[in-house]
Amino acid sequence: MTATTIRQVEGAPASYPPTPSGLSTAAQALDADAIWQRIEAWIAWRFTERSVEWIVEGCGEWHPPLTPASIATVEVWKADAWEAVTLSPSPMGGYCLPGGTYRFTGTVGGGTVPEVVNEAFRRLAEYMAARTAAKAGVMSESVRAGSVSISRRSSPSAAAQAMSNSGAGDLLRSYRRA
Repeated sequence: MTATTIRQVEGAPASYPPTPSGLSTAAQALDADAIWQRIEAWIAWRFTERSVEWIVEGCGEWHPPLTPASIATVEVWKADAWEAVTLSPSPMGGYCLPGGTYRFTGTVGGGTVPEVVNEAFRRLAEYMAARTAAKAGVMSESVRAGSVSISRRSSPSAAAQAMSNSGAGDLLRSYRRA
């Protein structure tokens, strides 16, 4: 049986990891923090520290859904207030919750950014730079020169699909869950 995370409040980090090297001039001109935010929305790993709070309900085993996590306090809702509680560890490295509503507070993030994550950043940045250069916002265009006609249509969801279309998502597959 598994307890359920019903709310996660993640603070903003003081800074994001450094921009990886090897980017084109156009990709370097993009907002690196925005690219890191897209990557973090895709994965469960955090590479710079920030605060976090989880509200968890039920009984059973629970693991922090972000990693690396350091839990500072655990509280259970009793009557009309939060009360500090000590929980038993689970065999898989989480916590055993006997039932109720719990609040976990602490921090997530830290460590060295693996090269595969830096490569995902590069791919996403280069893809986004190419999309920006290819007339951002233009849905379709046609060029005709004599008897030759070329048409191109851009999907309105292309920006939303950047993680998949750039290949960055494939590289991040092992970082999806904590």
